[in-house]
Amino acid sequence: MTTGILITICSLLLAAYVFDISASRTRIPAVILLLALGWGLRQGTDWFEIQLPNLAPVLPLLGTIGLIMIVFEGSLELDLERKKLPSIGKAALMALVPLALVAFGLAWVVNMLLGATYLMALTNAIPFAIISSAIAIPTAQAFQKEKREFVIYESSISDILGVLLFNFVTLNSTFEAGTFGKFGLQLLAILALSFIATIGLAFLLSRIKHHVKFAPIIVIIVLIYGIAKVYHLPGLILIMFFGLFLGNLDRLSKFSWIQRLRPDVLELEVSKLKELVTEGAFLIRSMFFLLFGFQIDTAELLNPDTMIWALGICVGIYLIRALSLKIMGIERRPLLFIAPRGLITVLLFLSIPVENSILIFSQSLVIQVVLLSSLTMMIGTIFGNGKEVTKEVQTEVELDVELEVRLEMVEEISNELPDAAADGEIGA
Repeated sequence: MTTGILITICSLLLAAYVFDISASRTRIPAVILLLALGWGLRQGTDWFEIQLPNLAPVLPLLGTIGLIMIVFEGSLELDLERKKLPSIGKAALMALVPLALVAFGLAWVVNMLLGATYLMALTNAIPFAIISSAIAIPTAQAFQKEKREFVIYESSISDILGVLLFNFVTLNSTFEAGTFGKFGLQLLAILALSFIATIGLAFLLSRIKHHVKFAPIIVIIVLIYGIAKVYHLPGLILIMFFGLFLGNLDRLSKFSWIQRLRPDVLELEVSKLKELVTEGAFLIRSMFFLLFGFQIDTAELLNPDTMIWALGICVGIYLIRALSLKIMGIERRPLLFIAPRGLITVLLFLSIPVENSILIFSQSLVIQVVLLSSLTMMIGTIFGNGKEVTKEVQTEVELDVELEVRLEMVEEISNELPDAAADGEIGA
């Protein structure tokens, strides 16, 4: 039994790896293939009547760790330069404006049509308003650098703002001046904690001499996030802050206090940490979507009652996104289609208090919105911008070909040298 489970898990993760490396060429988001694979596995276990334990409680744990790793991975890749501030500002606005319009607009529709209180409707609407960085960031890897960075900023900020709004709404039954004041104090607290934790973690990273050094750092990050969540603080801000700090050490080295962190040593360690975080994020993300796909019931997937709502939500998402991009003067292709719902939507949906749940906002609706938005993203990136295989990617391919040619030439010359020496063509 143990051997069979081990073989199955390894095979599934290898399949996930194939999906991941082929996504930039096929334009099929890996999440769709992972969900399909998980669903197919479920059909196989049902067909052969294989009994498995209830794995649903594992989803929130995997999703939380995956969210932490993905935001950390994305923030490590971002360059903070003065000339990029306008782009960062636009990305922040694109994260905020559509999120607010979708959340409050959908809540109004639910309030009017279903008669639910506006607060209850807003609690259920927020998860559908947030872009999933777990899906958007991997999809953007084939884009030009500027667009790729825009997607990373927008989706990461969308995750953070969405979690902030969700916690604010679910933790408060009334909204007064004191409520907003308390919320402001919480933000100041997490910013102060982020600064202190970032310096402390960077100091540890530059000083630990033990051969195991990255695992404790990642464990501490998850621990701080967990503690922040207990006190209803937005821990994702800490993770993004730490990632941006480590990813931009070369620009911070001019500050004298940074020298105490030994930036020359730290930069070397950060490059290794990036590799570990990237691979860890891939494993956690793959396991989450495989398990989520395994939990999908075919009847829920084809539920006609929620399908109407799912289509309406997706149409609203892309109409608002198209309008926002046009108003802000941002090129719409392919960014218009990069608005998937995924991991963060599922996580927040599972976090909705029972007393605030609405019948129509069920797992069926979540699954349908996730799939529809992912399919829209896939179709949009394939047909809406077919030449988006970037100049950078093309250049890398050309360089690889040129390198192979040069290596072949060197090999031919090296093979000819002994023969030439033997014939006396080369002097001593």
